[in-house]
Amino acid sequence: MALLYLSSAERAAVWRPIFRDALPDVPFVEGEAAVADPASVRFIAAWTLPDGIIDRYPNLEMILSVGAGVDQFDFAALPEHVTVARMVTPSIGAMMRDYALLGVLAMHRQLPRYIAQQRSRVWEAGPVDLASRRRVGVLGLGQLGRATLHALLPLGFPLAGWSRTPRTVQGVETFHGPDGLQPFLARSDILVCLLPLTPETRNILDADLFAALPEGACLVHAGRGRQLDHDALLAALDSGRMGGVFLDVTEPEPLPAEHRLWSHPKVILTPHVATVTDFEEGAHCAVDCIRAQLNAQPVPGRVHRSKGY
Repeated sequence: MALLYLSSAERAAVWRPIFRDALPDVPFVEGEAAVADPASVRFIAAWTLPDGIIDRYPNLEMILSVGAGVDQFDFAALPEHVTVARMVTPSIGAMMRDYALLGVLAMHRQLPRYIAQQRSRVWEAGPVDLASRRRVGVLGLGQLGRATLHALLPLGFPLAGWSRTPRTVQGVETFHGPDGLQPFLARSDILVCLLPLTPETRNILDADLFAALPEGACLVHAGRGRQLDHDALLAALDSGRMGGVFLDVTEPEPLPAEHRLWSHPKVILTPHVATVTDFEEGAHCAVDCIRAQLNAQPVPGRVHRSKGY
C-alpha cells in the first residue's frame, strides 16, 4: 500500500521523514510520475485533485485534504467508499481565535476609519463605546467558533452564537436553525462568520442578511469567499447599513485589481491568512487518519458528506 502525495515540495520536506518514521509500511510517493504500481495507492494527500485521478487508482480508499477545508473537492465525483478527511490540527483553533479577536476589536474601535484618515492626513477622533454595549454574534459553533467565543468572553462583549443544530456554550446566548437566525442577527452589532462552505451556507452573507443586522453593524468574515455576496456587501457599506468589514476570504482570490473592496474606506482586506495548516501538525494528523483507517477506527477529521464538512 502507498500514500500518493500531491502538494508542495516545502510541505513534502516536512511530511516525508514523519511518514518514514511513523508509517514505514506505507511508502510516501511524491507525484503521479513516481507511482510504480497504481494498484498500490490506497491513500492520496492533496489540496486539489487532477481530473480523472480516481479512475487511475482502483484500490483508493482515502483522500486527505492537506488543509482544513474540503469544499475544493467535487464530492459527486468521489465514490461513496472513499473516505475524505481534513486536517484538524491543534493550532487551527488558536489561529482563528486570534484572527477573529483581531477583527472584532478592529471593528469595535473603528480601525478602518482611522486607517483611511491616516492616509488622508486627517486627525479626527470618532466616538468610543464600551465593549459591554457592543453585541458580538458568531456564525458557526464548531471548534473555531467556540475558541473565538471563549477568547472574547473576558472582554465584556455580550456574546451570542448561531449553529445549524442546538449547541450550548457557557456564557453565550445560543440560537440554532432557520428560525433562530433572524433573532440572532438582530442582536449582532459585530457579526463573525466562521461557517464551513455547504450548499446551505453558499451566498448566506447577502442583502437580506445585512438588512437583518442592526444599522451600522460590522462584519468579520473568515469563512469562505463563496458565502459572501460581494455586490450586496458594497451596497450595504455605501448606504451605511454596514459600518465596516474585516475580510479574509473572497471569490475569486485574489480579487481583480479594479475591484472596489481593495480600496473601500470601510474595508480591511487580508489575503486568506486567518488560519494556515502547520506542516508538521498536518503530517501527524495525516498519520493519525491513515492509522485509524487501517485499524477500522474512527478517522479524525472525517468529512460527513451529508453535511459537507
